[in-house]
Amino acid sequence: MNICVVGTGYVGLVTGAVFADLGNDVVCVDKIAAKIQSLQAGRMPIYEPGLEEMVARNVGDGRLAFTIDLPAAVRQADVIFIAVGTPSRDNGETDLSQVETVAAEIGRAMDRYKVVVNKSTVPVGTGELVREVIARSQPRPVDFDVVSNPEFLREGSAIEDTLRPDRIVIGAPNQQVAMTLVELYAPLERPMIITDLPSAEVIKYASNAFLAAKISFINAIANICEAGGADVRQVMKGMGLDSRIGSAFLQPGLGYGGSCFPKDVDSLIHTAARLGYDFKLLKSVVEINRERAGLLWEAMRKALGPLDDKIVAVLGLAFKPNTDDMREAKSVEVIGLLRAAGAAVRAYDPVATDNARPLLPADVTFCASPYEAADGADAVVLVTEWNEFRFLNLERLRAVLRRPVIFDGRNLWEPERMRRLGFEYHSIGRKPVLPS
Repeated sequence: MNICVVGTGYVGLVTGAVFADLGNDVVCVDKIAAKIQSLQAGRMPIYEPGLEEMVARNVGDGRLAFTIDLPAAVRQADVIFIAVGTPSRDNGETDLSQVETVAAEIGRAMDRYKVVVNKSTVPVGTGELVREVIARSQPRPVDFDVVSNPEFLREGSAIEDTLRPDRIVIGAPNQQVAMTLVELYAPLERPMIITDLPSAEVIKYASNAFLAAKISFINAIANICEAGGADVRQVMKGMGLDSRIGSAFLQPGLGYGGSCFPKDVDSLIHTAARLGYDFKLLKSVVEINRERAGLLWEAMRKALGPLDDKIVAVLGLAFKPNTDDMREAKSVEVIGLLRAAGAAVRAYDPVATDNARPLLPADVTFCASPYEAADGADAVVLVTEWNEFRFLNLERLRAVLRRPVIFDGRNLWEPERMRRLGFEYHSIGRKPVLPS
């Protein structure tokens, strides 16, 4: 099948590479010429495990190409995926300007029947908007259909999530149109849900909002555990074994960030208000998430005292492991609080340093290893649970610290082990390990 993917961010680039790997002819389009030139040269604009190799393989085999020429790519394609950004406005509303711009360009270039697929995360009703924009942009009437096919990929495991999704959601005006997407996805042999277009749009937002609610819920429970002397990890385990609840996304920590959960929750709250419903539950989810970094900060201030003469090592900058994405990263907030209190900050991240620099104070020192960051520091703060941090030589870490104090924002290590190693150890929803 001939496929055009408009947008080469996480969603568009991964989607295009995977479809090419399944044997389709794919052209990925972006308006930024420098980005396309980099992709043509084999340089990825994002860090995603396995992506560079998949792109290189399919470019080499002639199934994947990159261009800025949208009209030519549209005319060549049978199916066109819109995978451009849909950021939040200040009021939580989704900014659909990029979607509308692309829809208009597709309409002007359309010369025969096409299936246009909204892959971007968009509020309910956007499919009809795209249909209207395409129709009025056509120089002459050409038949087409609009489909909603929301993505559910996670940064850091995007290829795996695209190849082996829990489900494939297809929102189409009729069964015949839906079968085009069914045929495209058939090689994956995954469960498919065929529904109407508005329902597919809501499924994506409802899914992300529910997962965000699970994260905020367990963080609220962590507050109770800390106050009552319970261990949130044991509570989490006891809850997660209930098949009605499950353990996924039931992990206490610094809260959710990234490109999806914050904007999708805000968008659903805004959409609900537009439709006349006050989504109080989701507003509480947002508020609980906002307080997480501040609660860790309070624990640091209480344990360390005045910070204007302290050095603090921050481990992990990206919003989650296995990505260089800094959007809504908790490290930005944590480091901002530390610098506002006068603490000197040394930071380390395996891949996100370049993306982090513009977002952090100019006087943050970026280090080449966790041990360099911790050398002579008064405390370590773990923000992102990169796998390499699980296997740190903690004896070496303790030896280079001025004070053996760790604030673990992701509950990466076990308190009893930290006690044996001689650390003062603070985590989320568990009793602190204090000096005897």
